[in-house]
Amino acid sequence: MSVAERIIAASPPPEALARRRPIAGILAIAFWIVAAVGFVVYLAAVFDLTLFSRFGLSYLSGLWVTVSLVLVSFVCGAIVSVPLAFGRMSKNLIAQWSAFAFVNFFRGTPLIAQIFLVYYGFGQFRGFFEAIGLWGFFREAWYCALFSLALNTAAYQAEILRGAIESVPRGQWEGARSLGLSRRVIFWKVVLPQAMIVALRPYANEIILMIKASAIVAIITVYDLFGETRQAYSRTFDFQTYVWAALLYLSIVEALRHATNFAERWLTRHLKR
Repeated sequence: MSVAERIIAASPPPEALARRRPIAGILAIAFWIVAAVGFVVYLAAVFDLTLFSRFGLSYLSGLWVTVSLVLVSFVCGAIVSVPLAFGRMSKNLIAQWSAFAFVNFFRGTPLIAQIFLVYYGFGQFRGFFEAIGLWGFFREAWYCALFSLALNTAAYQAEILRGAIESVPRGQWEGARSLGLSRRVIFWKVVLPQAMIVALRPYANEIILMIKASAIVAIITVYDLFGETRQAYSRTFDFQTYVWAALLYLSIVEALRHATNFAERWLTRHLKR
């Protein structure tokens, strides 16, 4: 027997380590299982079906406001994010630093502060906005929320788009140039389709984050799903109103997650062997 074999054979695991069990982990899992079962049992015991008849239409109205607000602001943010992404990749220092300042401001400050700056701050300049014909836009809470969400998501989408474009290998550009394609055709027909596959999951995550963050707009009197839930709770003082709102938010997120998985499988079907 070699020296190495004798050393390995002579060093069995300590008895204390061999008998160790993840007791803390088992107890933590058991606690959360018991808590979840208890919550479900309690919710079933106090279940009040009349909440649906009283506030069902209000929930649906708030849900429509939430979905429309998120979709419109996401599309507007996507349009704004395109020049921002190109500005971040530009060699022009003015364009580069302007885009950098915009992106870092909206990514580095709380969304609620941005909403308050628009909703309350722009009201200080009412005379100016009336002179240029924009006061009708900024005096409405819904449009202020839309404006704030669009700028916020534009900053995040700009980084998503920039990262996706830069993730495409340089060999794709070089190979397309060798075929005599113009730079514009290369970008739209070769680079962008590959970049969008990379960006699909981050874009879906951004929409999910916007859906959850949109609940903040209830603070500025926008009656979205969370706003309607606050109204229902103020009339009943029943916490179930928030439970049903949470379930509706969860349903939207799960539907979007499954749609993203389906789209990703369909778009990458040519990559599977």
